[in-house]
Amino acid sequence: MTHSNASASSLLVDNLPLLKSLRLDQELAAQGVLDLACGKGRNGLFLISHNVPVVFADNNGAALQYVAAQLDQIGQRGECWEVDFEADGSNPLDGKRYDAVLVFNYLHRPLMSSIQEAIRPGGLIIYETFTVQQRQFGRPTNPDFLLQPQELRETFSGWEILHDFEGVVSNPERSIARLIARRP
Repeated sequence: MTHSNASASSLLVDNLPLLKSLRLDQELAAQGVLDLACGKGRNGLFLISHNVPVVFADNNGAALQYVAAQLDQIGQRGECWEVDFEADGSNPLDGKRYDAVLVFNYLHRPLMSSIQEAIRPGGLIIYETFTVQQRQFGRPTNPDFLLQPQELRETFSGWEILHDFEGVVSNPERSIARLIARRP
């Protein structure tokens, strides 16, 4: 049984070959793909179903229990890590290294440099979240959770930009920024 493509982000589905082409090199001590703020794991479960190792990380223990149950159901293994990425004075990513980090519908600016450091050289960031224009469509509306124009691209300046989009998408209608970039 494989995880449905329908629930995974189109950005991830369309770029699966890119992720699978990453040299998952044990010498680099990378831990596969980190699905950061994974919620119920729709994107990471999609990758697991395609034999890409994933660490699911979220502060919601119930969501991670759901992920663990889904992994059991499909007979796959994956690590579930309950962690608060927004705890004051802590850097839960310190000393960790991943081939890629996925971030969908989540923004915590103080974490950005830690995310960059957690990606091994040659590894990927795959990021998609809301922009300030999202307010016209509904939640979220808090500016702390909305990207400014070109903010995502500027955050990863100096990285090789493989995919970059900022604008309105449908089903449901929302205003987002998407970025895939390779760490130098």
